[in-house]
Amino acid sequence: MNKKPLILGIETSCDETAASLISENDQGIPIILSNVISSQTEVHKNFGGVVPELAARSHLEKIDWIVQKALDESGKKIEEIDAVAATAGPGLVVCLSVGLSFGKTFANLIKKPFIAVNHLEGHALSPRLNSGLDYPYLFLLISGGHSQFLNVQGLGDYKRLGTTIDDALGEAFDKTAKLLGIEFPGGPKIEVFADKGNPERYELPKPIINRGGCNLSFAGLKTAVLKISKKIKTQQEKFDLAASFQKTIIEILYKKTKTAFLEFEKQNNLKKKIFVVAGGVAANKEIRSMLINLCKEKSYESIFPPIELCGDNAAMIGMVGLEKFKLKQFNHLDYPAKPRWPLDENANFLKGAGVKL
Repeated sequence: MNKKPLILGIETSCDETAASLISENDQGIPIILSNVISSQTEVHKNFGGVVPELAARSHLEKIDWIVQKALDESGKKIEEIDAVAATAGPGLVVCLSVGLSFGKTFANLIKKPFIAVNHLEGHALSPRLNSGLDYPYLFLLISGGHSQFLNVQGLGDYKRLGTTIDDALGEAFDKTAKLLGIEFPGGPKIEVFADKGNPERYELPKPIINRGGCNLSFAGLKTAVLKISKKIKTQQEKFDLAASFQKTIIEILYKKTKTAFLEFEKQNNLKKKIFVVAGGVAANKEIRSMLINLCKEKSYESIFPPIELCGDNAAMIGMVGLEKFKLKQFNHLDYPAKPRWPLDENANFLKGAGVKL
């Protein structure tokens, strides 16, 4: 029986220090042998957001232990590892450098190939960790740093259909949470507040809702929340604003996803319509429910990674490493950290109020 490849994945793009051991079953579907994630909530809590220098220091302090823990939980030995895959971008450069340097050093010490992985590609392919998902599929990434629709044709083959022209959706959630006095990381707790509120209480803007194709904008919505939050006096009003914010986000995503469906169908000769959603915001139950119902309405199969794989993790990095290992797509040890690294290199860079849509 042929030995299955064993890949060590490492992720340090922001404020999670993560390591994972990935292999595959007899059908070629990736399997997770271990997936260890150490969050830095306590490190950044008092600052209301991620402080890059503190995040990098925390990565340095923990990465040895996290990798060892991943090895221990996998039941594998260092000499069994066939390649090391580490996130090279996009992300905070001081954080990326920690995992990238560790991965290169580790690969060099064990004399095995090194694979630089695009963090976004990890998210895009993460549903393949627990399914025999076939290409092509439409992918929506909604996270703290990224919001975009992608036509995923295969490993390394992506066409961006739409992106945010300003803030990422996860950032809008986090900033709204901060304005409501929710302790960092507050984004996920918006849903808890929203459950107790009246979503019809506040009328909030839906920027570029009827233009710009499936591009997104959240800065104007965030500004409106800021103005209202200054007038709030009661806890119930906070609940109502959270509910109104979440309702507005759902309405924006509903409209823009329908537009993305049409664009995706124009670009592909589809036998089967598949819609994949990943990133930290994909854990929001109300957003999931709306997107699942929309897929039923438009005859799409909806696929979400398990909740623990929606946010940043090393299993998705190891899985991309596994795919690249089988194709012998290795990288030199001088591969640089890339704080900005789009999956679709041909897509226009969209940022700021001056963007023409």
